[in-house]
Amino acid sequence: MSGDAWISETAPYLAPREPGQSDAWTDEAARRGRRGGQRLLQAGEVDAPDAVRSALRLTATERVIIRRRLILLDDRPVELADSYYPVPIAGGTPLAEPRKVPGGAITLLNQLGYTGTEVVEDVSAALAAAEEREHLGLPEGSAVLHLLRLTLTDDGTPMEASLMTMPAGRHLTYRLGKRGE
Repeated sequence: MSGDAWISETAPYLAPREPGQSDAWTDEAARRGRRGGQRLLQAGEVDAPDAVRSALRLTATERVIIRRRLILLDDRPVELADSYYPVPIAGGTPLAEPRKVPGGAITLLNQLGYTGTEVVEDVSAALAAAEEREHLGLPEGSAVLHLLRLTLTDDGTPMEASLMTMPAGRHLTYRLGKRGE
């Protein structure tokens, strides 16, 4: 999406999907006349990176469930998205399995009794690591943006931490609140 003006809202990514409804990214891309998709690269239990461990308020020995996806726009990689869930929330659920989750993670979490009501996002920049360059098709020395999105339930329980990595040419615009209010 480098060079494209792309205004994205977080709210649709936190709302459970209706049966048969496509995922939020596919819908967002389609509204712009584009084709959104994703490829699942990894799912299962892992040790959390430090930033995720801190965001989810985990101890040094607690592990997480990861779902690592390569986000595509018109069949080209535009983002690496790693979503992490505490094992007590996602362990033993389809989130821990290397397959598509009908309705997506947010829909499943809602069915399990976890609804995101607060989001905290932190954006930073860095040089792309070798694995990030490989997945995103970037040359050595490329910069990337890292967006860490923490989703909390109404009682403040951290239910998901997503670390999104995108080329630095991406333009991020945040819109808070709902239209028409």
